[in-house]
Amino acid sequence: MSVIKLLCTTLGKTLGFFTVLVVFIAATLNYFEDSETVKYTSMAEDIKTLEENFRQQNKSCFILGASGETGKLLLQELLEHNIFSKITLIGRRQLTFEGKTYENLVQEVVDFEKLDDYAAAFQGHDVGYCCLGTTRAKAGAEGFIRVDHDYVLKSAELAKAGGCTQFHLESSRGADKNSGFLYLKVKGQVEADIEALGFDRFAIYRPGVLLVDRQESRPAEWMARKFFSAVSAVGYRSMSVPIQEVAKAMVSNTVLQPEQKTEILENKDIATLGKSAGK
Repeated sequence: MSVIKLLCTTLGKTLGFFTVLVVFIAATLNYFEDSETVKYTSMAEDIKTLEENFRQQNKSCFILGASGETGKLLLQELLEHNIFSKITLIGRRQLTFEGKTYENLVQEVVDFEKLDDYAAAFQGHDVGYCCLGTTRAKAGAEGFIRVDHDYVLKSAELAKAGGCTQFHLESSRGADKNSGFLYLKVKGQVEADIEALGFDRFAIYRPGVLLVDRQESRPAEWMARKFFSAVSAVGYRSMSVPIQEVAKAMVSNTVLQPEQKTEILENKDIATLGKSAGK
């Protein structure tokens, strides 16, 4: 009986611990939950009508980072919605696609270390999308700064000089140029530097943890995505978002009419707009 009592006591303590842990996590997530944004909660605009009006303007766009997880889905969404007369992919290598859907794509291969030599690739576009990025683990601190700040900013500068009026940047939740964390500091700094260029419209997307099954996935990353996917399923949308919703939100937001030149879409805004676009 003593063993049974001990076992019951241990199980009770363990259950109590996990109960407290779950309550703590829920309270923390609730504290950090983004406030509701009316603009994206209620889609008063008719997206289909806006898309048709936008399509008739015969605009062109380019995508940076089309080989990445978000970039690939963004390209698919743009092709599906067919709101641009011309789509150009700008990257360090030629990408291979199968099917007639991709036959009219234009590809420009550039050396990001010598972008000034490829200024022509950035000319003549109305809208630019940037999903370019790496990680400190892959590229080291200097390499991360060079890709996520230097390459991105230089591309934006060339696009602006080439006539681009609308720029959409995939950033990160918590981006802040004054942050003590390198990742968030770099993301925040490039946001500020691009805003200073003076695009007619600059949209910043700050997703949380991207819910996607990456081809390159460490065990810790896999566990984190599973955790945030479960959390998202029970209603907390500020910490993570399915990557498909990011791509959908970027496309739908392109045709909306913002009230100001620079807008920041936090994780919940992205999720709400992405879901609305999928209906």
